[in-house]
Amino acid sequence: MKSNIRLLSLAAAGMALAATSCIGNLDTLPLNESDAVSETVYGTDEYGYLAGLTKIYFHFVSNETTDLQVSDAGASELVRAFWSTQEVTTDEAKCAWADNAWVRSLNTNTWSEANNDATYAVYVRTLQGISYVNEYLRQTASDKLDERGVSPELAAKIRQFRDEARFLRAYFYWMALDTFGDVPFTTETSPFGGGVNPTQSSRAAVFQYCVDELSYLASAESAMPAAKSNYPRADKGAVNGLLARLYLNAEVYTGTAMWNEAKTACETIFNMGYSLCPDYKALFRGDNGENQEARNEIIWAVAYDAEQTQSYGGTSYLTLAAIAATDVSSTSFPNGVNNGWGGIRVPYEELSKYFRVTGQDYASGEYSVSNNDVRGSLFYIKGRAESINDALYVFLNGWSCLKFNNIPHDQTDEEYASVAVSKAYSDIDFPMIRLGEIYLIYAEACMRLGQTNTAMPYVQELSARAGVTAPAASEIDVDWLVAERFRELLWEGHRRTDLIRYGLFSSSSFLWTYKGGDNYNGQGFDSHLNIFAIPSTELAANPELHQNPGYATVE
Repeated sequence: MKSNIRLLSLAAAGMALAATSCIGNLDTLPLNESDAVSETVYGTDEYGYLAGLTKIYFHFVSNETTDLQVSDAGASELVRAFWSTQEVTTDEAKCAWADNAWVRSLNTNTWSEANNDATYAVYVRTLQGISYVNEYLRQTASDKLDERGVSPELAAKIRQFRDEARFLRAYFYWMALDTFGDVPFTTETSPFGGGVNPTQSSRAAVFQYCVDELSYLASAESAMPAAKSNYPRADKGAVNGLLARLYLNAEVYTGTAMWNEAKTACETIFNMGYSLCPDYKALFRGDNGENQEARNEIIWAVAYDAEQTQSYGGTSYLTLAAIAATDVSSTSFPNGVNNGWGGIRVPYEELSKYFRVTGQDYASGEYSVSNNDVRGSLFYIKGRAESINDALYVFLNGWSCLKFNNIPHDQTDEEYASVAVSKAYSDIDFPMIRLGEIYLIYAEACMRLGQTNTAMPYVQELSARAGVTAPAASEIDVDWLVAERFRELLWEGHRRTDLIRYGLFSSSSFLWTYKGGDNYNGQGFDSHLNIFAIPSTELAANPELHQNPGYATVE
C-alpha cells in the first residue's frame, strides 16, 4: 500500500536506522552517536530530519530487539505487546500458545511481576520511544538549526516534525501510564548522559504533562498539521482524539473525573470533517489506507505494508494468529494471508453475550446473529468447537475473529486468492484512534453529565451502521457501554482500560472464562493487578524507581 506510507515511504530507511539503534541502559541518555536521531545524521537538507521522525513512527512496528531481553522479537513489537496486555487479559481474547512466556499469566490474570515478553516490551519500548523523541527534539532545537545553517523554509518544516514528535511522545507516555501507573519521566530538557537515572513521576503528574502537551499541540500556536491532512502521520485530529481518551480515564489516572473536558474534546473532533465509514468491515481491510471512506473515519493509524514493513506484530499478528494453518488452502485464504499461526480467538462464551449468536454449524462454518448486527458477522467457526471449557490452550476451541482481514474491501476471498497466496504479512493499517471510539467517548461523557439526549444522534448513527435498533436514551448506562464498546471496539486495544474504568476488571461481580485463574467460570482477583509491575531488571538498574503496590520489590 504505497500511498499509505507517505512518511513511511522511508520505511526501508527506518528499518535500517532501527537496526543500528542502541541506547544501552534505557535508564540513561542520550542515544548512541550512530543512531538515527543523533546529531551525526543532520545537516541542511530535509532527508535527515524526516528520517529521524520516521524512526519514531517506525518504533510502533519495530521488531528490532537490541535493547530488549525477550524470547520472541515479534511478540515484543509495541502495538502487539500493548494489544496483548489490553485484550488477552480480558473477555475479548484468549491465546492458545501455552509455551510462550507471556501467555498463561495474561490469559488468567495471574502475573506476579513483569517477567513476560508482552508487559516487559510495553515498558521498555515506550521509554525507548520517549528517549528517541527527546533526542530528536534536542537535535532539532532552533540553536542547532542555526548552527547548521538550516534555511528558514526547512526550519518551518522541522517545526511541524517536532510537533508530530511531541504528539508521539505523549502517546508513548499514555501507554506507559495506563499500563504501569508511575513511570520514569524525562523530556528534552532533562539531564542526560552516562550514569544519569530518570526519576519516577506519579501517574497523575504524567497525565497532566500529557494534557498540557496535547493542549498546546491542539492550539493555533502549534505547527501540528490540520485534521485529515497528514495520513498516516499524526495531525490535530489525533491530538484531540488522545485528549478525549485521557479525559475519559482521568478519574482512574488522577482521582478526579473530567467528563466536561472529554465531551469538549469530542465536539472539537466533530467539527473537523470526519465521518463514519458506511461499511464497518472496510475499516479493517487490507486497503483501509487507500479507501477514502475508511480514511474519513480513521483519525490516526499505524501503517503496515506487506512488502515494506513486514512486522510480526500489529495487523500481521491479528490476521495470521487469528486462523490456523489448516484454514488456508491453495484456493482459500479466509483472512487474505497465506498462513495461520493458530493463536488468538474470542471465547464463544463471551461473544454470545453481546451478539446473540444462533444457528451455528461448525462443520460448514455457518451461523447467524439474531439481531443482524453486522459486527457479529466477522467470526469464523468452521472446524471449531464451541466452548473453550477445559481447552484453553487448544486453538480450535473458540471462534476466530476475522475483523482484521487483508482482503481489500471490494474483493472476495476468491478474487483475492491469486494475491493472497504470496501475502505473508498484512497491508492493514491499525487504527490507533477512530471516530467510532470518539462517538462512544461522547456518549459516556454525556451520560455521566446527565446529558444523554445530546449524544443520541451519534449513538443512532453507530447503531444504523451496525444494522441494529438504537437504544433509548434511558437505556444508555454502564451496562450498555460495556456491551457496546465490546461490539464496536473489539480487538482494537481498549478493553482492559475500559473494564478498569467501570470497576469491573478485577471484580468478582463481572466474570469471564478463566478470569483470575484456571477456573473456567472465572473469579475475581486482587485490584493491584489493575496496573502491571515495573520490570525487576529496571528496578535493579535504576535506584530511583519504586515498585507498584502489591508486587515484590527488588532486594
